[in-house]
Amino acid sequence: MEIPSFPESNHPLVKSLFHHTDQELLTLFRCYPDDGKYFTVIFCRYSPIVYTLIQHSVRSPVQADYLFALTWRHIYYEFGGLYLTNPETGEDILTLQNWLINMTAFCINEIKLPPTEAIHYSLRDTSPPLWCYIEQSLDQLPSILRLIVLMAQTFHWSEIRIAAYLQAEGEQISPDEVANFLQQGYSMLEDKLPADICAIYLGKDSA
Repeated sequence: MEIPSFPESNHPLVKSLFHHTDQELLTLFRCYPDDGKYFTVIFCRYSPIVYTLIQHSVRSPVQADYLFALTWRHIYYEFGGLYLTNPETGEDILTLQNWLINMTAFCINEIKLPPTEAIHYSLRDTSPPLWCYIEQSLDQLPSILRLIVLMAQTFHWSEIRIAAYLQAEGEQISPDEVANFLQQGYSMLEDKLPADICAIYLGKDSA
């Protein structure tokens, strides 16, 4: 299996932070939770190591990509409580590389992967940092919009099928209304994404 390359590594916002140490990036990540570039830089720096470890533990490239994304999602949610130095003495406790290796090993051992044919994730379409921030933004949407967006994007259901499902659940929503809700959902989702993530992954101007 070939280690994938990630175009975001070449984005000016990402390249401008390459000189920072792991500790500096981790501190910036905690201090500026509305910015996504710090996590993205760490992802670009360490994705080859994480992917190399993962590719030897699964049977197919599709499973490797999915486990890789799930591992980075786990890393993202653990980052807030990670300290590489002792807050009292300032002494180094561990390196980020060692911590990431340990997290990857944990995910390899603990995450039960579905069969290849049941995986809908595409690494080429959605890089793990973008997935993490989209998921975070999805959690902020009203429940009906979140459900409709998930059915459209994850299962690729049509407006007619989504409306039929919702009607069976007691929601009187027409296919046209589903289409309107989808547009609302996508707009709100983009609004809730960090501006730098929109710039890096969606080509939007960063404020």
